[in-house]
Amino acid sequence: MTGIAADSPPIDGVLVKETGEGRFQVKIQTAGEAFLADEPVSVGGDGTGPNPYELLAAGLGACTAMTLRLYAERKGWPLKCVEVRVLHRRDKLVNRDRFAREIALAGDLDEAQRRRLLEIANRCPVHLTLERGADLVTTLVHLEHMQRRDSSSDRHMQLMAEACED
Repeated sequence: MTGIAADSPPIDGVLVKETGEGRFQVKIQTAGEAFLADEPVSVGGDGTGPNPYELLAAGLGACTAMTLRLYAERKGWPLKCVEVRVLHRRDKLVNRDRFAREIALAGDLDEAQRRRLLEIANRCPVHLTLERGADLVTTLVHLEHMQRRDSSSDRHMQLMAEACED
């Protein structure tokens, strides 16, 4: 793959830049927020933010909780709270990654509703991205040409809605 086609869906993008405040600390700029990522002190970072795998796991957990919330609202189900824990493991760089996701659902849900919510969790957009893999395109650009593209902050919501379709 050499680029992004003109008829492709909108781009979701972030800009990541070293802060100069620590060995690994970076500032992540999204459509509406900025936050830090880092490595833990135990490996030479300053521990000022999540590490990259924690960010990836957080994306899966957040998408899962949001998709379940959207589905339960659409169905009028009494889902009071969703908690998702995501564990990540890979023994060596050449090994396949393993994400383990634990989901706790609070509310007066029957077993059929709980089973359906588990099915929907497995259809959340980030779950599908990780499960299917992705095409990665990398190019070198001059620093003065680096700019954050406008991201489509509603694209994720559109994909969650698609995951919630019966």
